[in-house]
Amino acid sequence: MAIYKALLDCDTHPTADELYDMVARNGNADLSMATIYNTLEVFCQKGLCQKLSGGNGCCRFDGDTHDHLHFRNVKTGEIHDVPDEIGKMLLNSIPHDVINNIEKQMGVQLTRLNVELIGTPNPNPNPTS
Repeated sequence: MAIYKALLDCDTHPTADELYDMVARNGNADLSMATIYNTLEVFCQKGLCQKLSGGNGCCRFDGDTHDHLHFRNVKTGEIHDVPDEIGKMLLNSIPHDVINNIEKQMGVQLTRLNVELIGTPNPNPNPTS
């Protein structure tokens, strides 16, 4: 329960190592890294969290399992949620005929669409654009 609570309380999409540190700081230092990894795998299998590629060989975990988009910083591997309204605008802008063509040409039925935004933070963000 301590691992799941720490994951749900965290919005930074932690690695297993980061999650271990959070759980240990909250008085559960007796948990091993193996327990953290094994528990996260079970959470993923049961649909309680998502495993995300950090792009640097390190997985990150998201306790928010609703469909949403992520932004991955290529310099740090950090992953952040894209605001839902912007993510929905992006996904809704993908033409249905493109999806239909993918399904037809590949002989598959798409049940979910996953888009990952990859880049670096803008050093001079312009909030008016």
